[in-house]
Amino acid sequence: MPGNAKLPKESPLFWPAKLRGTTLKVLDETQIPEKLEYIPVTSTAEAVRVIKQMKTRAFGQFLVVLNTFLLEVRKSDNLSDKALLQKLKRTTEQLNNSRPTFPFSEVTSIVIRWAEDAVAHGKDVRRAVVQGINGYLAGVREQRLFRVQRIAQLLESGDSVLTHCNVSGELAMAASMAQQEGKELHFFATETRPYMQGARLTSWELQRLGADVTLIADNAVGSVMSDGLVNKVIVGSDRSCANGDFANKVGTYQIAVLANEFGIPFYVLTQPSKKIAAGKDIPIEIRNASELLTFYKKKIVAGVVQGFYPGFDVVPHELVTDTIAIKVS
Repeated sequence: MPGNAKLPKESPLFWPAKLRGTTLKVLDETQIPEKLEYIPVTSTAEAVRVIKQMKTRAFGQFLVVLNTFLLEVRKSDNLSDKALLQKLKRTTEQLNNSRPTFPFSEVTSIVIRWAEDAVAHGKDVRRAVVQGINGYLAGVREQRLFRVQRIAQLLESGDSVLTHCNVSGELAMAASMAQQEGKELHFFATETRPYMQGARLTSWELQRLGADVTLIADNAVGSVMSDGLVNKVIVGSDRSCANGDFANKVGTYQIAVLANEFGIPFYVLTQPSKKIAAGKDIPIEIRNASELLTFYKKKIVAGVVQGFYPGFDVVPHELVTDTIAIKVS
């Protein structure tokens, strides 16, 4: 990492899943801000359930995927290398099918390649997989910390930054770092309905690390921009394309359009990928309508009303000022 700048205390959302023996502890993000609670995961089926139920999101789901392989390896001492390979392939299939928009296959295919190469060359599959995943995760961690520093450098004193959904600790840590350097900053966080990630997670972690944050309704973005209250937008991404298009939490596209209309720089945190050519090729997950029609398990509409809830939308690269990328080979 460049320079001698001291990184701030980590947000719990920066690394929300940790393997302890044969149990994966996953931060239950649906319980924040009321409490910090970790869900014990001991099988692939439980990992898939945590992903599907949105107990963790985005980067947390990425951690769950990789750690699930480590979990299954630790539970398979009695299997031959070939039998373990088949088990890991079954694990891959279940994880890949858990959420269509997320590019889990990009990392699960790497794990399977390590295992297949080990079998083909008569090497220890367990050792190859464990060393490969641990090395990969170490690289990701280093790159994310590096990106925190890059975001902090992008932030200038007097900035008022709009963000949408949650970027898993990085923005809050960068804000803390920038403020330690004497920069005066303000943040606007959208509610991010219907899961309220902006209200529950982003606002919570920004103020927890000492940042000044204001929560706004999702439909107030145009208003705060037209009033000159925002001069930068920084968002995350869940899937990237070779041409620079990306997918993020639904609502990001309209924010990008408005930022372009008002001449506000729009930055995205991303991990480049060439697996998908353009945004039109990204499979968009349509979530269960009940997530839109209920709030804290209570129905919020009268009578029979249909709901349509695409979990993500696509932002074309033309609307992006710049990307702040990590790349782990």
